[in-house]
Amino acid sequence: MFEEEKYKPAIGVQVALNFLLKASQVVKKFLNMAPMNPEGAIIVQSNLEILVEVHNPHYIEARDAIAPFTELVKSPEHLHTYRISHLSLWNAASTGLSADDVIQRLENQSKYPLPESVVTEIQEYMSRYGMLRLVKREKGLCLEATDVALFKEVCKLPNVGDCLIEFEGEDKVYVDPNKRGILKMSLTLNGFPVEDIAGYVSGDPLQIELRKETLSGKELKLRDYQREAAEIFYASGSEKGGSGVIVLPCGSGKTVIGMATMALMKTRTLILTPNISSARQWIREILDKTTLTADQVREYSGDVKEIGPVTVATYQILTQRKRTKKSEEESETSEETEEKKSEDKALVNFPLFSEHKWGLMIYDEVHLLPAPVFRFSAEMQATRRLGLTATLVREDGKETEVFSLIGPKKFDLPWKVLESQGWIATADCAEIRVAMNPELKMKYALAPTREKINIASMNPQKDDVVESLIAKYNEPEDRILIIGQYIEQLNTLSEKLGIPLITGKTPNKERDKLYAAFRNGSLRNLMVSKVGNFAIDLPDASILIQISGTFGSRQEEAQRLGRVLRPKEDGRPAHFFSLVTKDSKEQEFSMNRQLFLTEQGYAYKIMNYVGGEIVAAGK
Repeated sequence: MFEEEKYKPAIGVQVALNFLLKASQVVKKFLNMAPMNPEGAIIVQSNLEILVEVHNPHYIEARDAIAPFTELVKSPEHLHTYRISHLSLWNAASTGLSADDVIQRLENQSKYPLPESVVTEIQEYMSRYGMLRLVKREKGLCLEATDVALFKEVCKLPNVGDCLIEFEGEDKVYVDPNKRGILKMSLTLNGFPVEDIAGYVSGDPLQIELRKETLSGKELKLRDYQREAAEIFYASGSEKGGSGVIVLPCGSGKTVIGMATMALMKTRTLILTPNISSARQWIREILDKTTLTADQVREYSGDVKEIGPVTVATYQILTQRKRTKKSEEESETSEETEEKKSEDKALVNFPLFSEHKWGLMIYDEVHLLPAPVFRFSAEMQATRRLGLTATLVREDGKETEVFSLIGPKKFDLPWKVLESQGWIATADCAEIRVAMNPELKMKYALAPTREKINIASMNPQKDDVVESLIAKYNEPEDRILIIGQYIEQLNTLSEKLGIPLITGKTPNKERDKLYAAFRNGSLRNLMVSKVGNFAIDLPDASILIQISGTFGSRQEEAQRLGRVLRPKEDGRPAHFFSLVTKDSKEQEFSMNRQLFLTEQGYAYKIMNYVGGEIVAAGK
């Protein structure tokens, strides 16, 4: 006992010393972490994530500063999380931003010093853009590197060797021109983007100019950003231009930019669109705003198969597969042989396009590009390629394919900048949360996980909210577009409210008739399925009610808001209402859907539908 008591004070002293040592380390760390810029709105973390304080006075300035090289990944009320990726850095580099520019922007807005690892990552990956270049030499297509060690490393990467033909010196190798796209894709996926300045084939010439007046007599004058976007892509006809993506919001006139590019290029043009309605809209716009005649602009679709100097086709027709019946002999072939046969026969319309001398290809809504069209694009790398989109976000994660095969981002403008200049309408966004009745709540609770989203999305209580909104916006100039994902839900609501419905099964003639009636004001309310997500020209639509959507699709949310962003002649704001079932999977998905628009500066007001009234959350 005596020995134990003797050593107790000594042990206590040691514990106290250890505590003081640890406390001093914590204090030292805290002092080192003292803000270098207390007013900064962002905190840059070593994992390449950036926290942005939403309520900071410098929030908008910080958000706009980092937007060109980041992507929003989480947006709770007080602290938004952005991410820097290698692809976002390369897209920034392609628009002219340097590593020093990116670092300077982060330092200017950051509350704390930047982690050294982040600075190193930015410098290393942005410096990679331009280290590998595809150029045209006398002997053919050549891959060159600015660094010999890097060159040797990339030539050993998987799938790269198959694209190479003959080495020249220690930093050059000739490439199979038919594998230009495959090479670029393989290198980019391995972290080594290729700057392609090998030039392009000359397509058949086509005399085309923009009209000074449209056919209806309206003055046609390019907006500054439209002219700038077209000229940056064209790059005076040099190899520095000719491939890339223009990113601008719906309603900002991307179609006009496409036509302005055609007028600069003056060459045979293939335009690919998401659906037949958008294809015919392109044809109408081209005939209205350019000097081309009807016999020069042809449609290639399921309905009409004609090819002209300018051909407008759908993605679907390009990916159409040949139907064949299997014989007994064929049914016994190996899976590998069958796959190869399917590959050879699958895309029956490719030759119709690849055999013509196109000088320019325009991909409308490039973020919707189907995966099979990437194969087509890989084979068309010698043709100039222009992508048009409201967002580079792809839900399938194929942003790298767009970067490699269509081209890097060439031009973009924040949505709010265009709104402030009056080129797109001011828009108010609101999420209206609708409760489930007790019976539906029980059904939802007992349903398998996969069925919960369907049950929540088709909540019958949403019908009452739609009726309330229609009653509220009943002025003669109001045009209400109701859009949803589920045909059963839309059919029920259409019959209940007596509002015409357009779905994928609606004949094209009937669609055109309804769209025309909506445009001229004889039809004030119109209901559409997901076919209305993109490229329908309804300039007077001012209110959009979204009753259901495709899970957490950010691109769909952006496209749907875009339906009401065309500026109104009387300056009225647009209203976007998203109806979401409260305390459900749908509410969880809605947070992800809103990410891209939040990144662009749109704030969603949260409302509740209570007792037959729409009220602000918390009331």
